[in-house]
Amino acid sequence: MDFNGSGGGNELHNNQFYPSEESKPLLGEISTQQPPPEGNNNHKAGPCSKRSLLHSSSGMRYKLLQEGDIQVCVVKHPRTFLSKIFTSKYLRRWEPHHLTLTDSSLVSATPTGYMEAPLSYSTIEDLQLLSWDNAPKYCVQLSIPGGTVLLQAANSYLRDQWFHSIQWKKKIYKYRKVLNNPSRWDVVLKEIRALVDMALTSPLQDESIHQAPLHIISTLLAENTNLSAQDHENIIVAIAPLLENNHPPPDLCEFFCKHCRERPRSMVVIEVFTPVVQRILKHNMDFGKCPRLRLFTQEYILALNELNAGMEVVKKFIHSMHGPTGQCPHPRVLPNLVAVCLAAIYSCYEEFINSRDNSPSLKEIRNGCQQQSERKPPMPLRLLRPEPPTPPPTTTLSPPPALPLSPPPSIVNSSEILVELERNNNTTNTLHKAPAEGDREPNLIDCLLVSPALNALSIQLPAHADRVLGCFALILKMLSDYDDWRPALASLLQPIPFPKEELKYVIQRFAEDPRQEVHSCLLSVRSGKDGWFQLYSPGGVACDDDGELFASMVHILMGSCYKTKKFLLSLAENKLGPCMLLALRGNQTMVEILCLMLEYNIIENKDTQLQIISTLESTQVGLRMYEQLCDRQRELKELQRKGGPTRLTLPSKSTDADLARLLSSGSFGNLENLSLAFTNVTSACAEQLIKLPSLKQLNLWSTQFGDAGLRLLSEHLACLQVLNLCETPVTDAGLLSLSSMKSLCSLNMNSTKLTADTYEDLKVRG
Repeated sequence: MDFNGSGGGNELHNNQFYPSEESKPLLGEISTQQPPPEGNNNHKAGPCSKRSLLHSSSGMRYKLLQEGDIQVCVVKHPRTFLSKIFTSKYLRRWEPHHLTLTDSSLVSATPTGYMEAPLSYSTIEDLQLLSWDNAPKYCVQLSIPGGTVLLQAANSYLRDQWFHSIQWKKKIYKYRKVLNNPSRWDVVLKEIRALVDMALTSPLQDESIHQAPLHIISTLLAENTNLSAQDHENIIVAIAPLLENNHPPPDLCEFFCKHCRERPRSMVVIEVFTPVVQRILKHNMDFGKCPRLRLFTQEYILALNELNAGMEVVKKFIHSMHGPTGQCPHPRVLPNLVAVCLAAIYSCYEEFINSRDNSPSLKEIRNGCQQQSERKPPMPLRLLRPEPPTPPPTTTLSPPPALPLSPPPSIVNSSEILVELERNNNTTNTLHKAPAEGDREPNLIDCLLVSPALNALSIQLPAHADRVLGCFALILKMLSDYDDWRPALASLLQPIPFPKEELKYVIQRFAEDPRQEVHSCLLSVRSGKDGWFQLYSPGGVACDDDGELFASMVHILMGSCYKTKKFLLSLAENKLGPCMLLALRGNQTMVEILCLMLEYNIIENKDTQLQIISTLESTQVGLRMYEQLCDRQRELKELQRKGGPTRLTLPSKSTDADLARLLSSGSFGNLENLSLAFTNVTSACAEQLIKLPSLKQLNLWSTQFGDAGLRLLSEHLACLQVLNLCETPVTDAGLLSLSSMKSLCSLNMNSTKLTADTYEDLKVRG
């Protein structure tokens, strides 16, 4: 390739040299000297034109190059003969190379010719842009001892990209060397500020442009731990601009955590850390990959709690994360806050849990947890009762099996539990099995469960751990007060029986919420794993209110549970005792539950039926409801007596009350076809429809019959064969409940809210 102009000895016009980097300090920026106006030939001519590109004013942005193809020419020369060599024939020899920009040098994929050896950034004395007017070649000139390296790109944009990328790599390499062995911290601080300045003003647009300086500073702090508090603050303030759009690296998080613990009242916590934590909560996707971000967020919240206003400051912070509107615009905030809270709650019991299952401690996690193979195998445990058995003034906690929970460990100190380690290699029935993966964390509830036969477990938390527990329990309480967050919170917050009133408040909010996706989370997700419903039942580990919260849960679940009969069966099987106990105390909800069990023939055992009747007759409210049940049973028998019409059509605009009045007027045991089309009936009429034992065809076209009614029909009308739901407000949830009706052979779902997926699901089940 010919690098010359029209002739080998012709001089080029309109030339200007770029400022040399040799005269600049390490922290200096690219010169912003303007080039002379085009056509100004009053300056001295030279061999080539070196034009200064003002990227700061033009606004050009480039991605940081890591590798690429480029033409290379190397000229060995004394510097005094540079101009003559540039116009010589030797510049015609160019070599194509694929160069990689490593942390310390330029390396060719084919180490031959000009690039036989890597070109270290430390040997580059100067870095300039070159361009010939009459034969445009886009080159970057690298001045090295005794010669020049020219890199030729295909166009000016690629040339500038190579120029800024090499310049960035060269400066970062120098900063690493300068900050690797600091001598005076005032000089180091100046260098840090300049490094931050360079990153903020660079025309390169790449994540590593801000991350590289943060990692350099992080390494510096990790190797120099004996800094004064003032040095801490100065460094934090200096790097604050880089943290506006970047997460801090792990070592820097540890540095921030230390500052939060040692100086929680420092203004740096509010002014610098607040936007950093807000960014973490809004944008972090996985605390499992970045556990120190979670730890830093936790320490920041605890530092806020140490201020004079205490939890009021924390409350304002939570509100700022939600935003002033009714809907939080950041979907990651809630799951990240819940993860931080659960991790903090777990930390309160960490030492006790570690003593049981040989889990890694917080110190090990910070320093890099040992591989599972290097740890001692877990040992079965046996609880030893202290002698004499004098109960200490501790909080009682009796954790049953619960949903899995895997927050990270932290620090706690407990000496109230006596545990004997028994090494038994032949025992296969251990209480805790080693995780299959090295990074798997122990289940909180399983770890606290020392013995299945133990009814109560006393754990006394130290003062610090108790404050941590109280702080993050109160945050969970705050989260439950936001309507838009409550559904996700209910699904994220798994059963953790710890003795804090704030947690009970959260569960109460779940129970009071009318949305099914919220209060259905009170039930256990898997069989054998208790949910909030079980934990707060009378006799449950968390029940401290004589079953009031349990009764309110039952009330809301019975009002919306689409498997009402199935729910009653589960109550009769697992919670009949608590229901009868609360009914004896006059709880109206439990009295209604017992009456429904009798009405739907849930209880088959005659002695149990008689006990339920005796329980109902022992209170005034129970006696009154039982008498009403007996009256309904007599009416039901009269209604179901054989006779009456086989087909019935209600007039248009009829209501639920009209249907109830009609069905109470005679026998309808033979009724097989009922049309309620174009009436004003709602799901409430399902209570009357389920009393028709022979009903086979039901027309609900253009009514307000919805999901709740369908759920009741699916449980009781086993003979129903034809159902018309055209133009009704039923949704996927209600229609899916019909899949249990095996006799249903015709279903009209035109103009409903049925989705295509539900339609396919019904086809498969049908």
